[in-house]
Amino acid sequence: MTSTRTRSALARVASRAGSEDDAPAPVQMRSAPSAAVSGVPVVELKDVSKVYDGGSVGLERASMRIGRGEFVFLVGPTGCGKSTCIRLLMKELEASAGEVLIAGHALGEVPRKQVPLLRRNIGTVFQDYKLLPNRTVYDNVAYSLQVISEPRAEIRRKVPDILRLVGLSTKLHNFPDELSGGEQQRVSIARAFVNHPPLLLADEPTGNLDPETSIGIMQLIYRINRTGTTVVIATHDKEMVDKMRRRVIEMRDGRIIRDETSGLYRPDESTTEFAVRLRGELGVGVEGHPN
Repeated sequence: MTSTRTRSALARVASRAGSEDDAPAPVQMRSAPSAAVSGVPVVELKDVSKVYDGGSVGLERASMRIGRGEFVFLVGPTGCGKSTCIRLLMKELEASAGEVLIAGHALGEVPRKQVPLLRRNIGTVFQDYKLLPNRTVYDNVAYSLQVISEPRAEIRRKVPDILRLVGLSTKLHNFPDELSGGEQQRVSIARAFVNHPPLLLADEPTGNLDPETSIGIMQLIYRINRTGTTVVIATHDKEMVDKMRRRVIEMRDGRIIRDETSGLYRPDESTTEFAVRLRGELGVGVEGHPN
């Protein structure tokens, strides 16, 4: 496969348009013909297995299709295969069998030197934030643009915009150890979304957070999803997943045992309505304590 063909195929991953009707600050979104127009899923696993060195099975014949703009939870106990799925989609791991596809393009055909191009179109959020401790909030977010050679003028425009979106416009010059856990996760989300990727992957994004802060993080991710970004979250927070009323793919021992789309939520629910409903259903008061 030539470099030109690879770039062309991966460009389809970045194709989507959308707007947020209730975001606190305007954020410019890329507009391009969407791969989903032809019905191609953003994420697809076809009979995928992953066997680690030593023989442990991470995935066993797993298949799933996730379309443009979907909000999907991967759930199950520790070791069930959730994180393996996330790492396969990032091309951190290679499948032992089957195909992993992004926008219809098989990741197994992407050469190593093209992986950075792939990852420009995938935002990632982790439980432990993975911030650079010796850099400010602004510099942590700017770094993700610097490594892809974004012009300085664009960095100066995009970083303040995304920090307003995540509610950290007054924390630009703070260092990570000066922030709460929820604020650090917001920086992580800002860094993941500053380039407006069409796919956002999150691995236990609320695992270290209290209930009220977790709702705030989920509200923010929901806001990002409403711009058209496809969201895939791996989590074991069963109560939060039950109340979110989104599509759930349940895993056990590396296999998919349930794939269920909830019909109980309103697709036009605003982010404010979303947060109010979650607080009510989870019994969390405005100060983060159970009612």
